[in-house]
Amino acid sequence: MSVYGLKKQFNKASQLVNEKVLKASHTEVEDSFRELERKTDWTIEAVKVLSEKVISVLQPNPAARVKAAYRVRVDRAKGGSGAAVSYPHAEGTLADIAQRAAGELGDDSYFGTALGEFGSSMREIVEFKDNMDVTVHQNFIDPLNQFLTKDAKEISFHRKKMESRRLDFDGKKRKKDKGTNIAESDLILAEEKFEESKDLAENGMMSLLEGDAEQITQLQALVEAMHEMHQHSAEVLAQLRESLDEKAATSQSQPRVTREPRVARTSLKTLEISSPVKLSDRHMDDTPGSQNGAIGDSAPVASSRNTSGGSKPQPHCKALYDFEAENEGELSFEEGDTINLTGRIDENWLEGEINGKAGYFPQNYVDIIVDV
Repeated sequence: MSVYGLKKQFNKASQLVNEKVLKASHTEVEDSFRELERKTDWTIEAVKVLSEKVISVLQPNPAARVKAAYRVRVDRAKGGSGAAVSYPHAEGTLADIAQRAAGELGDDSYFGTALGEFGSSMREIVEFKDNMDVTVHQNFIDPLNQFLTKDAKEISFHRKKMESRRLDFDGKKRKKDKGTNIAESDLILAEEKFEESKDLAENGMMSLLEGDAEQITQLQALVEAMHEMHQHSAEVLAQLRESLDEKAATSQSQPRVTREPRVARTSLKTLEISSPVKLSDRHMDDTPGSQNGAIGDSAPVASSRNTSGGSKPQPHCKALYDFEAENEGELSFEEGDTINLTGRIDENWLEGEINGKAGYFPQNYVDIIVDV
């Protein structure tokens, strides 16, 4: 930066300090311009928050969302498109459990066939959710991100440029009022540049706010995708409910198999005939250490209780991926690290310690060797 540029930046900083500390006078913009700025800021903030929160609606589990995003990056690094990597929806887990149980029970089990239909229905719902995910990204999230990285960024640039030129203009005007030798042409040029940046910023904000139809169309695409997914899911669940009603009625109408209790066939008379030893002899010989093999003989049984006194292994796990803590209380680690487990928060999060640091972390990032 040239000496002139450094001097200019110093003058702007001096003007800003005078305004903030000494309450120096400065050029005020119209109330209409401030209202444009307020509505623009709210529009940009709404777009930013919506684009972030909609992803949380599509993929609720933060740990699974991070893992899926990591797998997409790995797939793309290997030359793939990342489209084959899908988020593990809870309905998919239900489908896996139900279909596995159905296979074990077989087609001759009413409950087994019911579980098979339930698993298939859950698979259909997962497909609907995956389709909604793709549609929402294409028609809602991607356009909003483009708006944030292009239109909003351009407006922000013009507003910052306007403020910078205002400080330059007000600084020169303040010095001229104090008697400093400032050429009139420099003051006029600074004012013209300020007005030019102000017009650019104003036109950009007006164009953004007049484009409400585009934002509404994108919001409509989100609602349509959600409505379509829920409508198809409701139809699948309604068909499943009817099928389960029929299976329950059929199962209840089946005759019950009656089983007679078994009766012991061995009687005292049989024992007397089959054994050459009399009952009285048996009682006499039924003593500890007897070598007689007659019916009813018994010998003391040695205790099999373990008295080795061995200690329980330390619960621990091995890291499958790198995990970087983003929130207070989380535990960072790298792939291959061994982490001592100290507790379990829920089915998705564990507590542990490594290298003297303790915290919690997602279970699907590690392979549990000895569980807590």
